[in-house]
Amino acid sequence: MASTLTAKEYNPDDLTAAFVKLYGGNEKDVAVFSSPARINIIGEHIDYNGGKVFPAAINRYLYVAIRKREDSKIVYNDVRFPGTYEFDVNDIFVYDKKNDYANYLNGILSQLKERGCSFPCGFDVLMASNVPAGGGISSSSALECGFAYAVSETFGFGIDRVEIAKLGQMSEHRFMGVNCGIMDQFIIATGKKNFAEKLDCATLEYEYAPLDLGDYRFVVMNTNKVRRLADSKYNERRSQCEEALKILKASGVEIKALCDISPKLWDSTKDFISDPILQKRAKHCVYENQRVLDAVDALNKGDLAKLGALLNDSHASLKDDYEVTGIELDTLAETAQKQDGCLGARMTGAGFGGCAIALVHKDKLDAFIESVQSAYVAKIGYEAGFFACESGDGVARYK
Repeated sequence: MASTLTAKEYNPDDLTAAFVKLYGGNEKDVAVFSSPARINIIGEHIDYNGGKVFPAAINRYLYVAIRKREDSKIVYNDVRFPGTYEFDVNDIFVYDKKNDYANYLNGILSQLKERGCSFPCGFDVLMASNVPAGGGISSSSALECGFAYAVSETFGFGIDRVEIAKLGQMSEHRFMGVNCGIMDQFIIATGKKNFAEKLDCATLEYEYAPLDLGDYRFVVMNTNKVRRLADSKYNERRSQCEEALKILKASGVEIKALCDISPKLWDSTKDFISDPILQKRAKHCVYENQRVLDAVDALNKGDLAKLGALLNDSHASLKDDYEVTGIELDTLAETAQKQDGCLGARMTGAGFGGCAIALVHKDKLDAFIESVQSAYVAKIGYEAGFFACESGDGVARYK
């Protein structure tokens, strides 16, 4: 089945030998750490509206092999990407476009130094990844958190998992110049195999829910579309939600955020919002937050059919009420929903491109991918990307 899903994966057990071949020394002195990709099962565009998200780490990993040096030099290499990046542990790290992926690593080092962490020596790094780059499952956050955890463990900083997540987010904000949320880093740092995680992005309160999918697997479906609208539309949706909240508060509704409203309360307050567009945006927030709570309940009860129905409802809301899907995502999700063995599908992420996910029976995976791919090519004109996945652990020592 690998031919229909991805190219041949890198075996992390080969990484220490590759490290020694590149840098010399003994394999026993090399430590290897793993960092997963993630999916968001449900809870889209509500993290900034006081809502919950429901992500899971998946079994696609980035691996970081690391060993201290005797001098102060830092050396980065990647198994699959040519080029060596060299720095000094005493450098004042700044973003530089020519440093490519090394910027993510240097961003973490800059934040560690801000925390007061000191480095008595440099280190060598060799990385390898089975996380598809640009696949909408957060390869950059896997890189940040995996590297942060590897460095913390190697130098005995003892930074806990929640702080690892915050390091990744702060690196994005202060070093990379990207004002991202914290969901990606949080689930990558704290995820557990066989569990999803309900996370309140405002308070960072979280709880695990069993992710027992039995004979079903999540399939990630990548539109392979270059997104041009996502940033501007994201800002527009956010301002629309803020306006709807302002109207409700002025009308006497005692809430701090749109997702504080239950579906029942919504029925008695929605008419305060006369603008139909603003009303639709707020409606999505109210019901998507409820869908997160219902999804947690469904998984606790082992009701996968209910979970699948919630995925379908989420996509419909993101299409009709929040209007962030587009023809590519609609083609993937709506074609997937019609396939034998698929319990449900929806877009994930910012929208206007990126990825969708589907919950599919393991015996139907090949037929599912072939059928959805055929429909996508016929309508869009080029291929989508597909791979099946299971749950995985958060950042960890691999060997």
